Amino acid sequence: MKIPLFKIYWEDEDVKAVTNVIKRGSYWATGPEIKKFEEMVAEYVGRKYAVAFNSGTSALHAILLAHEIQEGDEVIVPSFTFISTANAPLFVGAKPVFAEIEDETYGLDSEDVKEKITKKTKVIMPIHYGGCPCKNIKELKEIAEDNKILLIEDAAESFGAKIGNEMVGSFGDAAMFSFCQNKVITTGEGGIIVTDSKQIYEKLRLICSHGRLETANYFTSSGQVDYIMLGYNFRMPTMVAALGISQIKKIDKMVEMRRKNAAYYTLLLKNVDGIEPPIPPDNFYHVYQMYTVQVEKSLRDKLREYLLKRGISTKIYFDPVHLTKFYREKFGFKEGDLPITEEISKKVLTLPMYPTLKKEEIKYIVNNISQFMEERK
Repeated sequence: MKIPLFKIYWEDEDVKAVTNVIKRGSYWATGPEIKKFEEMVAEYVGRKYAVAFNSGTSALHAILLAHEIQEGDEVIVPSFTFISTANAPLFVGAKPVFAEIEDETYGLDSEDVKEKITKKTKVIMPIHYGGCPCKNIKELKEIAEDNKILLIEDAAESFGAKIGNEMVGSFGDAAMFSFCQNKVITTGEGGIIVTDSKQIYEKLRLICSHGRLETANYFTSSGQVDYIMLGYNFRMPTMVAALGISQIKKIDKMVEMRRKNAAYYTLLLKNVDGIEPPIPPDNFYHVYQMYTVQVEKSLRDKLREYLLKRGISTKIYFDPVHLTKFYREKFGFKEGDLPITEEISKKVLTLPMYPTLKKEEIKYIVNNISQFMEERK
């Protein structure tokens, strides 16, 4: 590809951070960098506690376990998301219940969420799509509080986003961020849960590492340790956490680069008929982990092919989860079950976005989109 969908932003400090842990020759697991990274994330988001995991998916699994979500429970989720949002309830025996989304930020539609609440509902799990806060997150918080159910934010794609001065990840009972390779800051793989509950924090610690009561470092202490609950090996390696520390130190710089690129995209695309650029609501701070436009559905796939032939990578984020083979066969979902979600999914197209994307590359992308649309008039 001349222009890939994303590029990882790294500097020499990132290499040094990982190299220092390797050269130390010890604490490649359970090293002090993990706790430091957790503390930095918690402080940045404005939460009391954070626990790092080897992936965002593991983190979602763990937070549902920590809140004792189980068989017979229901978790309201969007279908317009990466599949782990919907899979996480299944990991603990619960049932994912799909609700519709709104077409401005692609967050859960609060009115449809109300319709989907039953006596079995224990969690509402909205996503913050592509770097933009969920438009209805405050309404969803009120709905959760009124119904005495949990609000867990899947903020995988939106680390650093905010509404006014309120950070994404600070609205729910807990929130998950992902640090997979295409995210705003990345550790290759990795995730984290933030919460203000000391009890949940302590349970997450146990779940993360085999249910082991960490009275001492398992790898260096000769003392006995005990296992007090069922747990998993969800730990984040020390080298990964060291990379996270280095990355988070420059998050403001990377976000500003993304926002400048997004502003230039939007400036150029406003003049292209048939393309709707992402315009966040007033007072919403979008960090543009992705730059997703809407295209007339009859043209979307043709535009994809057109751009691909010209060396421009694009992707559909997201196809509906409920229409995947697994969910069709397990739950009997079919087309038409979520008409709004399905309609939006047929229109969205994510364009290349990364900090080092150049103006001339953006201009090349938009010129090709414009040419395609002109040819279809």
